[in-house]
Amino acid sequence: MVTAGEPAGIGPELCLELARRGRSDGLVIVADPEMLLARAARLGWNDITVREFDPSAKRAARANAGQLVVMTQALPNRDVCGTPDPRNSRSLLEGVRRAVEGCNSGLFAALVTAPLQKSAINDAGIPFTGHTEYLAELTSARTPVMLLVAADLRVALASTHMPLKDVSAYLTRQRLSDVIEVLNDDLKGKFRITRPSILVCGLNPHAGEGGHLGSEEKDVIAPVVSAMRERGIDIRGPVPADTAFTPAAGKADAVLAMYHDQGLPVLKYAGFGTAVNVTLGLPVVRTSVDHGTALDIAGTGKADPGSMLAAVEMAVMLTAA
Repeated sequence: MVTAGEPAGIGPELCLELARRGRSDGLVIVADPEMLLARAARLGWNDITVREFDPSAKRAARANAGQLVVMTQALPNRDVCGTPDPRNSRSLLEGVRRAVEGCNSGLFAALVTAPLQKSAINDAGIPFTGHTEYLAELTSARTPVMLLVAADLRVALASTHMPLKDVSAYLTRQRLSDVIEVLNDDLKGKFRITRPSILVCGLNPHAGEGGHLGSEEKDVIAPVVSAMRERGIDIRGPVPADTAFTPAAGKADAVLAMYHDQGLPVLKYAGFGTAVNVTLGLPVVRTSVDHGTALDIAGTGKADPGSMLAAVEMAVMLTAA
């Protein structure tokens, strides 16, 4: 199951690229089919066809070459390429909800999401900080964890979409313990790593410099790491974030960064365009692209489908028996 994301962005053409590249067989796209066909016509991809998803048919998601199987989620305004319309927001979120419902029921094996435009959803008067938090709400997941993967580099986040000034207060011992537990469990359960090794970053420069540059390391992070180690988890830290990704820090199956822009710049530098966002701690498998809606290039044919293709492959891998 793939949600097409913000219709004003590049999500629709990333879905169309799945059909163009022969990667749509077995997939169901949640989208407005007329919007998809309009985008295809804009790009000159007139050989792409859409077929309505039939949940009762055997091999219902079987797609022919150049075809998308679509679960229709009609939009109030289809003609929005490059300019989001907040009036579409409720329909877009309903599409995500239906996709999650399909995964929960066993109709679909996994969910792959194209990016949504957070500002447009907020402009519609809907509190929304991102897919990760919304999916947690839909599935009643207590601790969703954002993990980005680029080849053998995995970076998880202890906090996700919040202002930097709020991170310190957010990172309590309990929250950090919960994140580490989810990360360790899903590295074993989803990624099939028998005994994962986890490297934990400090929050402050030089990991607090012994308390001279902040107390979060000695008051929160170090005690949690010690407690997790006593529980048998292979975990090290806190280490300075500026050396966590260097050979001197040693190999790890995942690095746990304390906030969004501490870990993701390194990962995106290493694999932007092919990295995959995986939400851990959910009862369903969810992957996504490593980029945003790219409104400025929507409808130009310049969008690189690499991360979408990788997200689909990752979802297949995570759901393989």
